[in-house]
Amino acid sequence: MSTRRIAVVSAGLSNPSSTRMLADRMAAETVKQLAERGIEATVDMIELRDLAHDITNNLLTGFAPAELETALNSVYSADALIVVTPIFSTSYSGLFKSFIDVLDPDALTGKPVLIGANAGTPRHSLAIDYAIRPLFAYLHAEAVSTGVFAASSDWGGAGDDVAPLAKRVEKGARELADAVARKDAATSSDPFDPANYLGEGRSFGHLLGGLAGE
Repeated sequence: MSTRRIAVVSAGLSNPSSTRMLADRMAAETVKQLAERGIEATVDMIELRDLAHDITNNLLTGFAPAELETALNSVYSADALIVVTPIFSTSYSGLFKSFIDVLDPDALTGKPVLIGANAGTPRHSLAIDYAIRPLFAYLHAEAVSTGVFAASSDWGGAGDDVAPLAKRVEKGARELADAVARKDAATSSDPFDPANYLGEGRSFGHLLGGLAGE
């Protein structure tokens, strides 16, 4: 099984938080979906509440303290990204946006992203599409079509009038797993990868008319 890394960014402020609970569910389902496709995955969980002071310092000084640098590198090197933010004043939280602001603006280009959000009522569910999705489109990330929104009623078991939360999580995770699998397939079939046509143990010099020996 090939191994891939999923970076999960949780912007919840309380401890414990429903934002983190949603992030954990989305991460676990994504790992499960990838396993069904023969892809092993590990998860790096990034709690922004623990990095709030470092994020502010980075915005003020332009330099990332060590713990924040580790989190940033986890995002940069991940094969896919899951982001979950609470909805404040009809949009993503300030802490979430501040973390996005300290990222290298080119670091998410082409990276598959699954977006999640939570709020007190389902009235805020559209924030994923009118606020969060455009942010990742601007960064040239590849957000999957399904966003996962959870209202307070979803945790109480009553849910809303859409699909149950578990079904929404499953659908979003399935789309993210498919995106990672497609990238795996594209990499393995890269026509410019010498391993695909030279064979094991043969030199790239064979492409240049036998410049290297057998």
